[in-house]
Order: sequence, then C-alpha cells, then structure tokens
Amino acid sequence: LDVVTSILGACLVAAALAIIWVDRIEVGGQSVYVSELGAPEMPTARSFEIALLLIVAGGCLVGFASRDIRSRVRWIAIWPPSVSLWIASGFFGVASQVTCKYLCPLPWGGPVFDWQDFTHILCATSAFIVACFAMIQVAFAHHHRVLARFSLVMAIAVGAISATGGILSLAQFGTDVGADAELTATTLAIAWVV
Repeated sequence: LDVVTSILGACLVAAALAIIWVDRIEVGGQSVYVSELGAPEMPTARSFEIALLLIVAGGCLVGFASRDIRSRVRWIAIWPPSVSLWIASGFFGVASQVTCKYLCPLPWGGPVFDWQDFTHILCATSAFIVACFAMIQVAFAHHHRVLARFSLVMAIAVGAISATGGILSLAQFGTDVGADAELTATTLAIAWVV
C-alpha cells in the first residue's frame, strides 16, 4: 500500500509541476510569479488551480506513505515529516481556492493589494516554509542516509532561492529574477516530494 501510495503521490505532484511549467510557457515565457498564474485574469487560472490541487493530493499521499520516517534530532522531531507534508498540503489547498489577482504578489501594500492577495501569499508562503521544515526533518531521519543528504541539500536550496524571490518581490526590485527564483524553488520543492 505504501509503495502504491507513494508512486501515485509522486505522479500527481510531477503532473502538477508539468502543468505549472506549461502554464509559464503559455504566458509567453514572461517572468511572472508562480502565484500570478492563478489570477482570474490569466488564461492559466483553471489549470493552475488543478496543479495546486494535484500538489495537495500528491503531498497527502506521499505523507501517508512516509509516515514511518522520523527525525533523530529532538527539536525538529515535534511531529513526523509526514505531518509537515499534510500541513503544507493544507496551506496549498487554501491557496488553490483563494488566488492572487493579476500582478500579485507585486502590489504588496499598494492600492490594489487586498485580503485575497494577503491570504493567498500567506498560505503559499506558509506552505513553502512548512515544506522546507519537512525537508529538514527528513535530512536528519533515522536509517535513510541517501534521502537525508538529498533532503538537506534541497532544504538549503529551496529555502535560499525562495527567500531571494520573496525579498525581491517585497522590494519590487529585480522582479524578473524574483519570479524565476520562485519557479526554480517550486520546481526543486516538487522534485523533493517526488
């Protein structure tokens, strides 16, 4: 059951990643933030919602299949990494239904920025943070040396790259680079789940 569940979960999140990349190409290769693909004004809004829901389903399945993995470091072993995956999936579920508007997350604090944008950004950011925490938990897992090393590298990469994209978004500076950083971090995070 765990093998079937993990393979199905991995396939779902891999399909989500493919949809996100196709959506990005569909908007003419513009450097748009991943969240902006779900804006109601974008032609990619529906497929982006489907991609996030696939991440939710796939993340939950992979979490179920990996429920026996435990961290050996006490301060990060407050719960298993599977619970972190489920929490991150929950945040992505909310983000799939409460989408950013066009140009989100760039109008941070501007006149068009509202509770919808705030809710989406809060949920998407929280999902990334909790997913990175899951990676760190797995990086110190018992009896999974290769997976642990891979998880540590991915946690550092996803954390650093997504933080760079977020800072550029907040500063409204180098937003093309910020958007590409967010896409890269998304790609790496989903690759880790797979």
